[in-house]
Amino acid sequence: VYCSVLYFCKHNYDAMNAFFNKYKLFITTLFVLSCIIITLFYNILNPVKVLPIYQPAQVNYELVDSTIQHQKKYHRIADFNLINQNGDTITQEFYKDKIYVADFFFTTCQTICPIMTDHMYEIQKQTITDPEILLLSHSVTPEIDSVAQLKRYAKKKLVNASKWNLVTGDKKQIYELARKSYLAVKDAGDGGPYDMIHTENFMLIDKKRQIRGFYDGTESEEIERLLEDIKILKASYIN
Repeated sequence: VYCSVLYFCKHNYDAMNAFFNKYKLFITTLFVLSCIIITLFYNILNPVKVLPIYQPAQVNYELVDSTIQHQKKYHRIADFNLINQNGDTITQEFYKDKIYVADFFFTTCQTICPIMTDHMYEIQKQTITDPEILLLSHSVTPEIDSVAQLKRYAKKKLVNASKWNLVTGDKKQIYELARKSYLAVKDAGDGGPYDMIHTENFMLIDKKRQIRGFYDGTESEEIERLLEDIKILKASYIN
């Protein structure tokens, strides 16, 4: 009986091996096609989310300077030259090949700014181990927010200087960035002594200096959405 079983097994093994060798190409092709079809169906049922690239023409016209309201492509954050809380010069070079979140605030604000700064701190905390993610807060009262004032504020708010810059500098440059680069504010003005920006907007900027999202910096739910969008944006570079 034992010999019969061995013979039977060997015979079937040889038959299966012969069958596989005969149809090897067909079976391999069928397997590959099946994998492709399954992958396609998975991608159709579970599409990869891609963040939009915001151009001035796609944003509420009230947030866009009249000179660029009809621009439909090639919008980038302009070059800048500002000073951070440690007295260091900060330019676009600091943010080269980085994803970053930008906002506009002032240290003496008692309304929305403290909430926004707390939410920026939350983003800092959630991304502290990720050198690819940075933060940038522009003072809209640079004549008040000196380097020393920003330094005190940064210490109070537990700002990590390697990740988060609080910047001051030329008021007209900062206001032009807000209006013509970040598309962050409704108010029109000339950046003069009586011009004032006050916005709750956070902007997500990609590695090509493009705007990928707008968020209400005073709302916790919006910060959660921003953190999720950061993950989506990071994954897009991997894929």
